[in-house]
Amino acid sequence: MEKKRFTASNVLQNKTKFYSLTMPSDVLTQCCFVSSRDEDPIMGFQRTLDEKRALEIANYIDNEQGTIPSAIILSAQEVADVEMIGRGRTLEFMPHPKAFLILDGQHRVFGFSKAKSTLRVPVIIYVGLSRKEESRLFIDINSKQKGVPSELLLDIKRMAEYENSTEESLRAIFDLFYSDPNSALIGKLSPASKSKNKISRVTFNNSVSPVAQFFGDRDIDELYIILNCYIKAFMYGFFKENNIEEQLCNSIVFRALFSVFPEVASKVKDRFGPEYSVDNYTYVMSDMFGKISLQKIKKPGNSYKALANHFSNSMKSNFTL
Repeated sequence: MEKKRFTASNVLQNKTKFYSLTMPSDVLTQCCFVSSRDEDPIMGFQRTLDEKRALEIANYIDNEQGTIPSAIILSAQEVADVEMIGRGRTLEFMPHPKAFLILDGQHRVFGFSKAKSTLRVPVIIYVGLSRKEESRLFIDINSKQKGVPSELLLDIKRMAEYENSTEESLRAIFDLFYSDPNSALIGKLSPASKSKNKISRVTFNNSVSPVAQFFGDRDIDELYIILNCYIKAFMYGFFKENNIEEQLCNSIVFRALFSVFPEVASKVKDRFGPEYSVDNYTYVMSDMFGKISLQKIKKPGNSYKALANHFSNSMKSNFTL
């Protein structure tokens, strides 16, 4: 087996040295391994790989012409026999299947192995680490780094032109709720990040997206008015009436509220036709408002479905023949 050679740079950070280089993805996948705690409970420390996620990465590379510029972080093992040659500018190693332990980027490497295309991949290689040092470095990497918040990703999807039709509609409706002075949610929304006592774009989308199947061919302004009147009816008929307006921004409560929207809207249409006004919503929900448990709203728990069932049950009349 012949050694592989790649141009590399020496990097020194706080007395710790590592090497920075690029490597063809097919070479990388042939000489890396993952130590999973499921496979090696005593010495392993990484999680089991998710094949679905790896296939998504492969598809991104092969079919979407994607680029993955972030570096794979490796720890050289003894069988790699790593040496710096050529005046310290070339890194040489044996391409053994257990040459490098992956400290960060295992799903990317797994994805590379399933891709048809070959990419040049940035790589960081540590040499001479003990298992203790590898474990600590793994913890440091995964505890110090933070992914981009989902709220921010949703907020910039429009600029990237990555939105599907439902996401586009939800973004436009959210933006109207955020900016319209007549909005029931004015001052209660946070577009690009999580914020205490505010509804994030992620919570809004998760709550309203199941309702999107009922949108039909109505335009965004119509949909906004229909949903805004619904929230206003809930706000004035229940939350403000009971002085718990802040609970509307609780993610469990907000999702439960929209879970029963189809049932409420259906009753409005049966009674008044497609006239979704605050008064018509209030008429349909007035009995429900009197039966909702304040304790369940103040402490909604972790299940929006359970709270939605409570709303739905509270809407049922006590009619007997």
